[in-house]
Amino acid sequence: MDAHSRGQADEIDPADQWVLNPQTGNYELRLNHSAGQPPAPSQQRTPSQSRPRGATTPGPRTAEGSGSRSGQRSRTTGAPTEAPVPGQRRRRAPEGPAGGPPQPGRRKRKPAKSRKKKVLLWTGGAMALVLVAGGVGVYAYYEHLNGNINKVDVVGAESTGFKKDQAVNILLIGTDKRTGDGNEGYGDKNSPGHADTTILFHVSKDRTNATAMSIPRDLKTEIPECQTKMPDGTIKTIPGQADERFNVSLGQSDRDPGCTMRTVKKLTGLTVDHFMMADFNAVKELTTAVGGVKVCLAKPVKDKDSKLNLPAGESTIQGEQALAFVRTRHSFGNESDLDRIKVQQQFLSSMIRQMKSDETLTSPGKLLDLAEAATNALTVDSGIGSIGKLKALGEELAKIDTKNITFTTLPVIDNPAEKIKATVVPDPTKAPQLFANLKSDTSLTEVKKKQQDAKNAQAALLQGTRSTAREVRVDVYNGSGITGAAQKTLDWLQNEQGVTRSTNKSNAPEKAAKTTLTYAPNQAAQARKLADLMGLPATALKPGTQDAEALVPMTLVLGSDFKGAGVPITGPAKAPEGAQTADKKVCAA
Repeated sequence: MDAHSRGQADEIDPADQWVLNPQTGNYELRLNHSAGQPPAPSQQRTPSQSRPRGATTPGPRTAEGSGSRSGQRSRTTGAPTEAPVPGQRRRRAPEGPAGGPPQPGRRKRKPAKSRKKKVLLWTGGAMALVLVAGGVGVYAYYEHLNGNINKVDVVGAESTGFKKDQAVNILLIGTDKRTGDGNEGYGDKNSPGHADTTILFHVSKDRTNATAMSIPRDLKTEIPECQTKMPDGTIKTIPGQADERFNVSLGQSDRDPGCTMRTVKKLTGLTVDHFMMADFNAVKELTTAVGGVKVCLAKPVKDKDSKLNLPAGESTIQGEQALAFVRTRHSFGNESDLDRIKVQQQFLSSMIRQMKSDETLTSPGKLLDLAEAATNALTVDSGIGSIGKLKALGEELAKIDTKNITFTTLPVIDNPAEKIKATVVPDPTKAPQLFANLKSDTSLTEVKKKQQDAKNAQAALLQGTRSTAREVRVDVYNGSGITGAAQKTLDWLQNEQGVTRSTNKSNAPEKAAKTTLTYAPNQAAQARKLADLMGLPATALKPGTQDAEALVPMTLVLGSDFKGAGVPITGPAKAPEGAQTADKKVCAA
C-alpha cells in the first residue's frame, strides 16, 4: 500500500485492524476501534492457515508455529509481547503531557464504519499479507498443479491453441477404461478403453453461446487413418476403417485421443482444436470437489447393475453415486444409449450450474479442491497442457451464460443395413444441417444479433402473404460443381418438403460462387416460403422488376456454397429436437 492508501480513509491505519488474540495465538481483525476494547476470539484464518494446500509460505512467521509463541513474555519485564504483523507498521500512541504516558480516555472514538468500508479495510490488509508472505508459496502450488496435468502429444495436430477472436471446438471424451480404486466392476475387463461418452463442445467466436453435441458411441462411421506417439517415442500409423462403431476410435489398436479428433473431423467437417479426456475417477473426484451435483428423478431408481439407488425428486450426488448415475442404462427411457445420453446431458448441465454458482466461486476451499481434482483427473492435449493455458481457456468459457449453452445429440436413424437394430447412422438430412450450424458459428439459442438481422432483411425484401409449399414453382439449376446436386435438391423439395411444382433444369450455364433465387415481385410469397424451407440468406434473394406471367417458375441456382440438400447455407437456425439449455432443470424419467 502507498502512503495515500494506508489507512487514510477515516484516518485509520490498516495495521490497527490486526491484533494478536492471546487465547488462540492468531492475528485477528478488530472492527471496533474504541479504546480499551479487548479483541474478541475470531474464526478468521491466519495467512499461513489460508495458503494453498501443499504450498510453503516463506517470509516472516506468524505467532503461531514460530519461535515467538502467543503468550511469550519479554525477557526484561516479563510482560506479554505482541508479535508483529508482517508488512504492517504501528502508529505511535499519543503521548501525555510532557512526553509522559498517554492519558486514558483521551483517544477519540471513531464513528461506526459501514459494512462496505470494513470489508474494504479487511481486504486491503489481508491482500498485503498474502502478496508479501505468500508469493513464493502460490508459485510453488502453481507448479504443483502444472505437474499434475496429464498431456498427450497429438501427432499432426491441426490447431496449436485458441485465439480470443475465433470460434473454438473442444472434444470432451469420457473413456470406460477401468483405472482407479473401486472401478473394477465397470467397463470391459481387459480393454484399454473406448470413446464411451463423446461431446463436441463448440464455443462461438463472440463467446455469447456454445453448442455441446453428443456423439453416440454406437454410431457407424468412418475412422480415418491416424498416427499416435508410442511410449518409446516412435510414431505408429494405424490403418483406417470404413464402417465401424465410433467408440473404437479411442484405445483400440493403440488409438489415442488424436484419432478420435480426426474421426470427428471426418464425420462433421469441423477441425477439433483441443480435447479433454476423463475416466471414471474424474467423475468421482470432480463431483466431490464441488460438493456434489444436484439431479432430479421423476421416479425412484434402484439399479442392481450400476448400483444407482436414489429416491424420486431432487438429490445431491457425488463420488460413486455420480458415476453410477452417468453410467446406468437400465433406469431411464427405453434403456438405450441414446436415452443415457439425455441423462448425461442433464447431469452435465447441473454440474456446470454448480461450478458457476456463487456457492462454488466464493469458496476458496472448493476452488482449490476443484483445481486439484481437475488437474489430477483430466488428460488434455499439449496445446492446453499447462495451468496458464487452461486458465485462459476457462476465462473464455466463463463468459457464456448457462441459458446460452445448448446440449443436443447428433441426429441419427437406425442403421438400415441391420435386421436387428444395434447401431445407428447419421440422419442424412438433419445431421448435415446441424454440422452447417456449427460451421457457420450459428447459435442454437438464437442469441446472436445477426440471426435477427437476417430475418429482418428477409422480411423487408419479401413483403406480402406467405405461400404454401404446394404453391411454390421453381426451376433448379446446378452451378455448384457437385455432381447430382440439382437432382438431390429436387428429391428433397418434392419428397420431404411438399414442393411438388419443382423441376430439375440440370447444369447452370456457368459455375456460380453463391446460391441465388431469382423471382418476380408477384412471386415474393413463393420466394419467402422457399427461402424459409432452404435456409437461404437475404443476400441470396434476387427480386426482379416486372411481374411474372401465371405458371412461370422462379429460378434457383445452386452455388459453390451449397453443402447438401436441405442444409441451410446461412440464416436463422432452429435447435434440433430434444435440445436443452444448461440453465434448465430436467428430471430424468
